[in-house]
Amino acid sequence: MATLIERDKKAVWHPYTPQKSMPEPIPVAKGDGTYIIDENGKAYIDAISSWWVTIHGHANPYIAEKIYEQAKNLEQVIFAGFTHEPAVRLAERLLEILPGDFAKIFYSDNGSTAVEVGVKMALQYWWNKGNGKRNKILALNHSYHGDTFGTMSLSNRSVFTLAFQDKLFDVIFTDAPTKDSPLYDGPWDEIACFIYEPLLQGVGSMNIYDASALNKLLQQCHAQDVICIADEVMTGFGRTGKLFSSLYAEEKPDIICLSKGITGGTMALGVTACTDKIHAAYVDDDRTKTFFHGHSFTANPLACAAALASMDLLLKPDCQQQIARISEQQQQFVLQLSTDKRFETQVKNVRSIGTIMAFEIESGRDGYLNTIGMDVTRKALAQGVYLRPLGNTVYIMPPFCITAEQLDKVHNAIINILATIE
Repeated sequence: MATLIERDKKAVWHPYTPQKSMPEPIPVAKGDGTYIIDENGKAYIDAISSWWVTIHGHANPYIAEKIYEQAKNLEQVIFAGFTHEPAVRLAERLLEILPGDFAKIFYSDNGSTAVEVGVKMALQYWWNKGNGKRNKILALNHSYHGDTFGTMSLSNRSVFTLAFQDKLFDVIFTDAPTKDSPLYDGPWDEIACFIYEPLLQGVGSMNIYDASALNKLLQQCHAQDVICIADEVMTGFGRTGKLFSSLYAEEKPDIICLSKGITGGTMALGVTACTDKIHAAYVDDDRTKTFFHGHSFTANPLACAAALASMDLLLKPDCQQQIARISEQQQQFVLQLSTDKRFETQVKNVRSIGTIMAFEIESGRDGYLNTIGMDVTRKALAQGVYLRPLGNTVYIMPPFCITAEQLDKVHNAIINILATIE
């Protein structure tokens, strides 16, 4: 009888995985809190929350129960012309906690589509207002907003977009703001919107930038009537220490895009929230000004139920205490790694924000294709820890249920790995 790995190799194409000489995938039998458990019973600490989604860990019983209860009642219904309690309740609760003066929630089904929705909203806002000249988008260098064509266009030109360069639409790119760098200097009259990952550029090598500098850039954009779109697909729901990274800046976005941790990693769901100003441009007798966008699984009841359950857990005092403790523990590890003389020529740019920490290994060229990351993954797995570096950028983004002892094990595994690298 064929093994699961053999069957997988015959039938499955895995994401972000070179197809020649690829490492064998680990056959996973179950998840339990912080752990991924393979079919042989070996447990691995999921130190990256399975691509940043499982904020409460795997197989959370509270979320599972809420999904089960919803599945017995309503699993799916078209969201054009119908509504349901989980979608309305989730929208109400999100509007209560989002960082800004948001008025409407638009549902989709993943991070890329949440961003596509946000940018389409902003571009059509100007079209609806009769100002088609405002059709340019401002974005940050080293950004990443997704893998669909629109979001690839918004992202830094890189190995991810190499095969499609001539198919992507033009975007104006500027550097992430710093305390000392000059702000973007126009021209402004053609810019419809500015999209950004607030304070932390995820796939862009976990680049952390200054909140006060971001605030100045947002103020500048708003002074020029540019719509500001915060891509909080990764940073939302407590990752950077606050519920949303946008809370670190006084100036707030006009549109915010959410996904990943919104359901605790149990279901696919995307959310795009906008202000009354944006929504008002679509309230018109002219039906051509309708927002013609939707997905089959828009506002899926099961996903909405999961998101409501995840929010219940996130807002509990004990979860907020966990976030604070993880953040402190990560800061201590940054200090340890930064001052350890053994690694002063091996690591650089050691940093953290909230529950996330990262650094680069000095080995070859910086970037996603640096193969040192594969070596780190292999050596970490041997110690019962799952890490998946972005090339030579090693990062930790654990679920909020991780214990102090488990996080210490992750930190110690990294120390052990660095000791083996010349």
